[in-house]
Amino acid sequence: MLNNILAISNELYITLSIICVILSVISAVFVIIVVIMQPGNSDGIGAIGGHSETFYGKNKSKTLESKMKKLTVIAICVLFVCMITFYILYLIPGAK
Repeated sequence: MLNNILAISNELYITLSIICVILSVISAVFVIIVVIMQPGNSDGIGAIGGHSETFYGKNKSKTLESKMKKLTVIAICVLFVCMITFYILYLIPGAK
């Protein structure tokens, strides 16, 4: 009974698998590029010297750096969902 519920056609399995792989590759390349483009978090400020509050620090959420970090998190989530979906498709009996 469970096998009949989980069974999908071979064409649908192939289509979903290809979509998952393509989205995974695109998001993985995007993550690599965005992470390479991001500067380090320290920016030359040591632990002993402390951190001074500046106008830049107050408005950091509006900068390109913060947008890149948000895009990185979104791309990693897309990659995670695609990989889990691909694995679930692999486990479905009769679709291979």
